[in-house]
Amino acid sequence: MKAIVFDEIGSPLDVLYLADIPVPQIKDREVLVRMVSASVNPGDFLFIQNLYPEPKKPRFPRQIAGNHGAGIIEKVGAKVTLKPGTLVAFSYYNTWAAFAAVPAEWLIPLPDNYSTERAGQLMNPITAWDLLADSRVQPGQWLALTAGYSSISTMVLQFAKRRGINVISLVRRLHEDLDLRNLGATDVIDLSSPTLGVRTNVMEITGGAGLNGIIDNVGGPVTGELIRSLAFGGQMVINGGMSAERFELHNFDVLLSGVEIRANVYRYFFAPPADGDAVMLREIAGVFGGPDFHVPIGGVHPLEDFKLAVTHSWNRPDLGKQIFRM
Repeated sequence: MKAIVFDEIGSPLDVLYLADIPVPQIKDREVLVRMVSASVNPGDFLFIQNLYPEPKKPRFPRQIAGNHGAGIIEKVGAKVTLKPGTLVAFSYYNTWAAFAAVPAEWLIPLPDNYSTERAGQLMNPITAWDLLADSRVQPGQWLALTAGYSSISTMVLQFAKRRGINVISLVRRLHEDLDLRNLGATDVIDLSSPTLGVRTNVMEITGGAGLNGIIDNVGGPVTGELIRSLAFGGQMVINGGMSAERFELHNFDVLLSGVEIRANVYRYFFAPPADGDAVMLREIAGVFGGPDFHVPIGGVHPLEDFKLAVTHSWNRPDLGKQIFRM
């Protein structure tokens, strides 16, 4: 079968290559999934660079890349209740390939008519859902989102709109092809042409109330400014670090504002879906799969075009999510 693999740690653009490898064999409680789509995510790049803790570590030789995807069950092992022909999404390993062997407990069943392009990136709206919950921002309060054009941020934005939360989206530069206000942003701060400092801008937009929560995908000096814009008791949730720069704080920036800074580790990083997650997952899949939920797709590629998919995802995340279609 075709698969995108790597044999050493490094930049994805340097170490990935397309190979023909055997179709994996399944064990008891596993299924063989014929992959139909898989998303390209920043977390995939972290895995290739060996930046995750155990057990998310590459195993050489020919480690298959990709951690999220969707497919159709081709074959089931013993003690599996799911049926062949079922469309499933999952977060596990080895998704940038024609087939994947996956323990059945990691699979999320979906309706047969579900969009395969959306199924392949289902972990993103799950993460967006959790990020909004972790921010603890209530209806009528203020949330700031960095990397405003990223897939995760646009999903958080749409979930927030449904809950009546005011959102300020921060972007490196404005793009005419996507108006974040149409998706639900109360205001947008363009960091490429600042007329005011970020904190001054935020306080002006919020009428002096300040932020009640931040979801930060970038880091860097702007993060420090946003933290200093939080109202008392505000939350800052760190979900990524695209900036190579650091931010600085004084202890009083945190202490005198009762600020809480926490990290988000996506829900199914260490453990499979729990039985109690089923209702929530159906709700998220239903909203995400709806025609009124905007999902920017930057490109759909066969595995053979992985260099283009990775390059666009690495250098131009503003284009939208890059998807492999098998």
